[in-house]
Amino acid sequence: MPELFRLFGFTYYFFSREHLPIHVHIEGKDGYAIYDLEGNRFLQRYAKGIKAGDLHRIEAVLEENKESIVNTWKSYFNNKRYGDQGNMV
Repeated sequence: MPELFRLFGFTYYFFSREHLPIHVHIEGKDGYAIYDLEGNRFLQRYAKGIKAGDLHRIEAVLEENKESIVNTWKSYFNNKRYGDQGNMV
């Protein structure tokens, strides 16, 4: 499970055998969320047990680190598998 980072009590990661679209799993002591990269933004796919204020903080973290997240995803899964848009080639 490649960990991207830990901030504000939440761990941001993806699994070693993932699927498209590019997405991030976020887990904290009280809940869990998944955000998908759609176009140029991370949008919430699922959230349970995370307070609204924390979800806003998570969204800000994802926006601030979007380039790094996408680069880490592409590097991990090897650019041979994914094109510039994160689409399977």
